[in-house]
Amino acid sequence: MATRTRYLLAYDIRAPRRLRRVHEVAKGYGDPLQYSIFVCDLSGVELVALRSDLLEEMNLAQDSVAIFDLGPPASRGVECIEFIGVRRNLPDGRAIIW
Repeated sequence: MATRTRYLLAYDIRAPRRLRRVHEVAKGYGDPLQYSIFVCDLSGVELVALRSDLLEEMNLAQDSVAIFDLGPPASRGVECIEFIGVRRNLPDGRAIIW
């Protein structure tokens, strides 16, 4: 089995149509924490596929996507996310620090 890494995906897409398409791509790879922020547990191959799928939907002159490597899902990948306000849970059911 491939080693997985937890990533935080955040995007700023300037056109409504592209925004919907990028949102659909993100949902295919991770779970939403907020509308434009996703947590994704990915193998190296899945990360390459995510980047490719995003590039197909984006206008690189107007849009931006940030992908943050949070480390292994079972360690730092959980501890480095903090919420203030409404409590959110990660896909594995563990609560995020808030």
